[in-house]
Amino acid sequence: MTFKKNFKSFPDEHTNIGIDFDGVIHRCTKGFHDGTIYDLPVDGAFSALEVLSKKYNIIIYSAKARKDRPLVDNKTGEELIWEWLHKNNMSQFVKDVTAEKPRALFYVDDRAYRFKSWEDFFSIEEVKKIL
Repeated sequence: MTFKKNFKSFPDEHTNIGIDFDGVIHRCTKGFHDGTIYDLPVDGAFSALEVLSKKYNIIIYSAKARKDRPLVDNKTGEELIWEWLHKNNMSQFVKDVTAEKPRALFYVDDRAYRFKSWEDFFSIEEVKKIL
């Protein structure tokens, strides 16, 4: 898979990679649960962040970092994510944590679909099941 650089875009679209937190870096096997970040890293996450951060800025995005999310243990979701990253020795690979999907060369997300056309989208068996 190749990613075409859009030369009319902002410069950070060439240097950032957006990575979803839950399900990609943090296992999140219980879903929201009690709002804490309770689980282990996804297998291979440390190595992936280490390799990618050598060439790109890693921007983690998560709904946990939304401003309207209630505090957990008197901390924001962004604070909880940074705390977890420090605990798991991954913070040195991450430039930023945000609730917004950042401008990026590409995204890594466990709930994503690589869009090619609406015809392809509606032909996917998983999509047919939810419609």
